[in-house]
Amino acid sequence: MKFNFFTFFILFLYSLNGFSQEWKDTYTSALSSAKVENKPIVLVFSGSDWCAPCIKLDKDIWQSDIFDNYAQENYILYRADFPRKKSNKLAKDLEKQNKKLADLYNPNGHFPLVVVLNKDEKILGKTGYKKLAPNEYVSHLNSFIK
Repeated sequence: MKFNFFTFFILFLYSLNGFSQEWKDTYTSALSSAKVENKPIVLVFSGSDWCAPCIKLDKDIWQSDIFDNYAQENYILYRADFPRKKSNKLAKDLEKQNKKLADLYNPNGHFPLVVVLNKDEKILGKTGYKKLAPNEYVSHLNSFIK
């Protein structure tokens, strides 16, 4: 009985992961997916462990079912994170990649900053935290695409 419950639990967790939006591990993989799938990239500059509006945007929008369901089919997601706590420190190569992206798309260091790019890395629009419902935020992001 324990084995069956454990197996069910693992499959359940795996299925949740399979049905949620996927934040790419690297910008390179995000760009590659955008080109193959012909989807825009939602590039998010975040301070995940120190920026209150970043944390609120994550909780209210990125983790919502509405955004999750829409993003699965319509966006490629990449989070360029800039944590400050030592316990959340990124690998050097990821840190370097995010710094390079910030130099290109966020030279003023705004957090959070959401940049919508096409598959050719052209900026379609920029935004940040807005007190909107998830469906309104999706519409806001889509206004840059159309």
